[in-house]
Amino acid sequence: MAQTGAGSAGIYIIIAAIVVIFLIILGKNVVIVPQAHTFVIERLGAFRVAWKTGLHIKVPFIERVAKRVDLREQVYDFAPQPVITKDNVTVMVDTIVFAQVFDAQKFAYGVVNPVVAIEKLCATAIRNIFGEKDLDETLTSREYINTKMREAIDMATDPWGIKVTRVELRGIEPPIAIKEAMEKQMRAERERREQILLAEGTKESEVLKAQGEKQAAILRAEAEKEATILRADAQKKRQILEAEGEAEAILSVQKARADGLKMIKEAKTDEAVIRLEALSTFKEASMGPANKIIIPSDIQAVAGLVATVGELVKTDS
Repeated sequence: MAQTGAGSAGIYIIIAAIVVIFLIILGKNVVIVPQAHTFVIERLGAFRVAWKTGLHIKVPFIERVAKRVDLREQVYDFAPQPVITKDNVTVMVDTIVFAQVFDAQKFAYGVVNPVVAIEKLCATAIRNIFGEKDLDETLTSREYINTKMREAIDMATDPWGIKVTRVELRGIEPPIAIKEAMEKQMRAERERREQILLAEGTKESEVLKAQGEKQAAILRAEAEKEATILRADAQKKRQILEAEGEAEAILSVQKARADGLKMIKEAKTDEAVIRLEALSTFKEASMGPANKIIIPSDIQAVAGLVATVGELVKTDS
């Protein structure tokens, strides 16, 4: 009985050990692929499959994870490269390359060290492109250079499963002597533009001033013209009013005379009264010191009339 119990315990221990070993092996062969990653699986040293994101189980002792590939876009900052331009000027070019893996199998088996390979391709592309352009062209054609470099590197990395999305020239450093000469040229160019702007500003100011004076003269002439017209209109209206006043005065005098004659005619005044009125008018006309006295031809008749009137006054008294 004791031997049987010992034998059963040993069997249990062996089973437990087998279970533990199985769980360990299973745990080591359960693979979880994270997001934006791909695992390259080999079976007996040959490529079998590229696992995407999720839970996977590989065959123990036969399959293995050959390479873990990150599918996110990578940034490669390379050291500045000395480049000779078309006009034999050596410049230091600093570049940044943005790349992304699109095929894990090609990336795993296409090239041993993809980063070094991209760096060498970038240096070669820079030398080829800069060797076709002068220094001034390289400084003003960054967008063109970026595009040409991206196309050249992307074409070379395509068999490796790498997509070059963007290439940027971070800096182009010419030699110190050329840099100082360029700074002097830029200062001279700025001074020239400043002088041109000042001259244009002065010219524009003079033109505006002349236009202002011309406009002021035109306004003054128009104002003087309107004032002259208004004065002429006022004088014309004054003369018209004076003429109308004189005409009305003449009409009034003539009317008064006509009415007087009419009244005399209606009163049936005799000749003695008329002569007496004439004498009175003659007397009043002679009162002024500067008046000339004109004696009518029938003065004797007037004197007789006066004597007759005196007699009549005496008789009445």
